Amino acid sequence: MKKLFCLLFVFLCTYAVGQETIVLAVHPSQGEQKISRHIYGQFAEHLGTGIYGGLWVGEDSSIPNTNGYRTDVLEALKRLNIPNLRWPGGCFADEYHWKDGIGPRAERPKMSNNNWGGLIEDNSFGTHEFLNLCEILGCEPYVSLNLGSGSVEEMAEWVEYMTSDGDTPMARLRRENGREKPWNVHFVGIGNESWGCGGNMKPDYYVDLYRRYTTFCRNYDGNRLYKIASGPGSIDPKWTETLMKGIGSKMNAMSLHYYTVTGWQGKKGSATDFDAEDYYWTIGKCLDIENTITATTDIMDKYDPQKRVGLMVDEWGTWWEPEPGTQLHQQNTMRDAFVAALSLNVFHRHIDRIRMTNIAQMVNVLQSMILTEGEKMVITPTYYVFEMYKPHQDALFLPMEMQAPTRAVREERTIPLIDATASRDDEGKIHISLANIDLDNPYKVRITLDDTPVNQISGTMLTSKKIDDCNTFEKPNKVKPVPFKGAKWVKDAIEVTLPAHSIVTLEVE
Repeated sequence: MKKLFCLLFVFLCTYAVGQETIVLAVHPSQGEQKISRHIYGQFAEHLGTGIYGGLWVGEDSSIPNTNGYRTDVLEALKRLNIPNLRWPGGCFADEYHWKDGIGPRAERPKMSNNNWGGLIEDNSFGTHEFLNLCEILGCEPYVSLNLGSGSVEEMAEWVEYMTSDGDTPMARLRRENGREKPWNVHFVGIGNESWGCGGNMKPDYYVDLYRRYTTFCRNYDGNRLYKIASGPGSIDPKWTETLMKGIGSKMNAMSLHYYTVTGWQGKKGSATDFDAEDYYWTIGKCLDIENTITATTDIMDKYDPQKRVGLMVDEWGTWWEPEPGTQLHQQNTMRDAFVAALSLNVFHRHIDRIRMTNIAQMVNVLQSMILTEGEKMVITPTYYVFEMYKPHQDALFLPMEMQAPTRAVREERTIPLIDATASRDDEGKIHISLANIDLDNPYKVRITLDDTPVNQISGTMLTSKKIDDCNTFEKPNKVKPVPFKGAKWVKDAIEVTLPAHSIVTLEVE
């Protein structure tokens, strides 16, 4: 009898938690800042099949292509309204010599990709291929310039090659290679992870190099460079403070990298083989990005209270053990979808300082949007989060308050079980994205909108039977968005029932 009573007590407690009504107060009239579309940036590094086979197959490939770019991948990427694309790295950038990637492809020299397995890079995807891709996708290029192993002259000439419209040596070379007009290139990174793979530099040394190299990165013919310094890889007060003191007036922004990478007990762990505790621990690790952002911006605020210098989280996402025989190729489950949604929610909350982020990476590498194999292509759960969050791009961020239930996880972390973000677009439509992190329990959420009238509510939901579900080439539609019917207007609020482990975006008119 005692055992039966205990089981009944646990059941009732679980039921009570699952049926708890959470009040989410959204304030449509208090929005002041826009969520920059550049927070939804992408990243494509010469790593594994991220470029070759993923984006680029060449004009002679049997795989359907548009001028060498995979047609299926292009069409999928266009649907995301990608605002910017970072290239060529990553660690690869500080070993990349741009002149090897121009001119007739058959004549381009090969190189060893020493950062990623020593694979032979044939340089068939270079400056023209990348910048033309950006034009096709309608996004802005973000070029990582080689500070680690390149010269001042090399960096200066690359900027001239890409952006000069005059009768200059590099502009003439560009024209000889088939491009008459320059490209619009604003975002440039002055080195990548200069504290690590980009040169193992000390902060003072990097500051001196930054000053020297950027002096010769000129603005040509109306093109204005937005110069991004190589910031910390996590919480690094010395690096951040040295940069803000030494070059705060000479940089437009500073990068920050954060990966949901180290699994429990120092292991990266499997992308698909994990249990509930692994999942909740991952969510806690993901949400720690907010502490990293806050610690970094607190230092930046000391030297730049007007927030002129932007923070660019230009590498973020999950990092699991790669598939055997690959370079950082990993599957993508509903767990990854939650990391994407929660990270974007965090970025929204810090738009006063964050101007851009770039998920790592776009195709076939780490937490990618798309996976390919030969002629086959599949969309990942993370892709669908970015698709569902499109309405937040350049929309007005709306403040909110919510007391969410919490759960204790490993390493004395406590995580919320409900997270949310909201915005209002130029047409006056309000979009509210909600994530129910709880694997087992649904939640009722009551959303108040002050005195905003509501005429219509529609929604989209991403969920699956199991948190480790993923899309494969054999079962490409196992995880996909579906219309959400669980929201209704009742008197003066929206009442929503969120299923367990679900991500929902509501459109309110």
